[in-house]
Amino acid sequence: MSHRLTVTLLAVAVLAACQSRPPAHPASDAEVAPSDAYAAAEAAADAASTEALRRERSTLDSIVVTGQRLEARQAKAAAPIHAHAPPPPPPLAPATVAYRSANLVGGMVPPPQAQPANTEKYAERDDNPVRRTLDEPVSTFSVDVDTGSYSNVRRMLREGQRPPADAVRAEEFINYFRYGHTAPSDRSGPFNVTTELAPAPWNAKRQVLMVGIKGYDVPKATLPPANLVFLLDTSGSMESPDKLPLLKQSFAQLVPQLRRQDRVSIVVYAGSAGLVLPPTPGDRHDEILASLDRLQAGGSTNGGDGIRLAYAMAKQAYIKDGVNRVILATDGDFNVGTVSQDALETMVADQRKSGIALTTLGFGTGNYNDAMAERLADVGDGNHAYIDTLQEGRKVLVDEMQSTLLTIARDVKIQVEFNPAVVSEYRLIGYENRVLANEDFANDKVDAGDIGAGHEVTALYEITPVDSGAERLPALRYGGKQVAVGASTNEVAHVRLRYKLPGQDSSRLIETPIASTSLTTQPSNAFRFASAVAAYADLLRGGQRIDGWSWNDVARTARGATGPDPHGLKAEFVGMIDQAHRLVAVQDDAPAIAGD
Repeated sequence: MSHRLTVTLLAVAVLAACQSRPPAHPASDAEVAPSDAYAAAEAAADAASTEALRRERSTLDSIVVTGQRLEARQAKAAAPIHAHAPPPPPPLAPATVAYRSANLVGGMVPPPQAQPANTEKYAERDDNPVRRTLDEPVSTFSVDVDTGSYSNVRRMLREGQRPPADAVRAEEFINYFRYGHTAPSDRSGPFNVTTELAPAPWNAKRQVLMVGIKGYDVPKATLPPANLVFLLDTSGSMESPDKLPLLKQSFAQLVPQLRRQDRVSIVVYAGSAGLVLPPTPGDRHDEILASLDRLQAGGSTNGGDGIRLAYAMAKQAYIKDGVNRVILATDGDFNVGTVSQDALETMVADQRKSGIALTTLGFGTGNYNDAMAERLADVGDGNHAYIDTLQEGRKVLVDEMQSTLLTIARDVKIQVEFNPAVVSEYRLIGYENRVLANEDFANDKVDAGDIGAGHEVTALYEITPVDSGAERLPALRYGGKQVAVGASTNEVAHVRLRYKLPGQDSSRLIETPIASTSLTTQPSNAFRFASAVAAYADLLRGGQRIDGWSWNDVARTARGATGPDPHGLKAEFVGMIDQAHRLVAVQDDAPAIAGD
């Protein structure tokens, strides 16, 4: 019994020392936590008991552990420690246990990170409605050369995500591709207008009218000097690889294209705006690249201050009769300073009048503000693109930069008047946020889109011929308008375009009649591919406008109409159709959730 008493007293002493003795120095990472001290006391007691037992064995011939003694030892082991120990933590869920066991590094257990909420913003839009020609024979809209919607949706599909309907803008899908529209033969006119009329591929009783515009092209060497301000978002939200790192790599591809006569400034903004590179000759490539390379992400996003400073630098280095443009690259997540989109639009619109245009480039996922980026480009007489890969960065900032930089026609508007004797109904595909009032067509004070050197613009109308049986609108009980007896059926429609030459305030007019005899049953590859792209966009938005045409029909039509495809963009599109189909099918087949 003496050794048992000794062991017990020793354990109590060790335990008391752990509880009451203050540390002689600040705790370090290597010190034992309080819960570990109790385990140490138990270990010390067991060690002392083992040593006493060894001594007994050295003096006695044998020790018999009776059942009563074994039961007492087991009871002692199972008894709780009645000390002021913290309660044991709750049991971990299986997923948490797996996470911790998989992430133990050097004894440190990082806590599981919650996924950030998706706060991407897209402007709400409804498809253009079907119009009755007798009631509204005229359709007017502004041209649009943006392509950001297509590459942004491509990014979502690659990530296995079905894009929200509002992220899909049909005109930007269509205008992402080149269709080989005929360019003007000389520079007497800034662009050429072509049309093609053929049966709609999704309904042979209807027709599709394609209107194509092609601007004249110029060699890069003959471009006027450019004054460019790179306005780059370096806030904390730009830290991920698909944001600031991709931005820096993309802009680095543009730098070797800059010339001595060009000027480049770099303005960044986070919590506040700052000047990284004052106006610098474009041929100082190493200096410009070094300034880009030093950029790091951090802080909040004061985009308003950044825009103000960028325009100040553009005015300081302004080149008369040259290209003066701010290129804003951001995820659009403005959260301090001027955050109101209306206020930002007013600021950009005011600066546009000084001859400085604004191009916006979108980057990143999760908090991308597409609505703001697209709208600022519209009011800034610029264009909007989204860069999801380094290849897209090269396409936008190198291959298409001369189109972006050199504006050959301003405030370009299209107006189509349909002949009610031939066309019963019509529908403009896309351009929902570019529709203009008919009276704005001849109003030179109303802003519209610009066209750059070599730019192509493509627009599609779906039209329903009179007495085709494919009308979508019900007959009117009290309809008072009727087609005049003997009305001409020689023309389907009349296309008008208005534009201003750079530096001029008065618009010029181009008119093109579309003869009924121009209808063809063997449309070009360009017509068929553009129709497939329009149908693809419609299917992503819910597939309400293309009758029974399926994903397979879209794929088959696009695959047989790719034509020249030097960069493989059309082939890439064909490959994405099946991927989009699978994502839409999975979501459409998902069981409904109670309460939805």
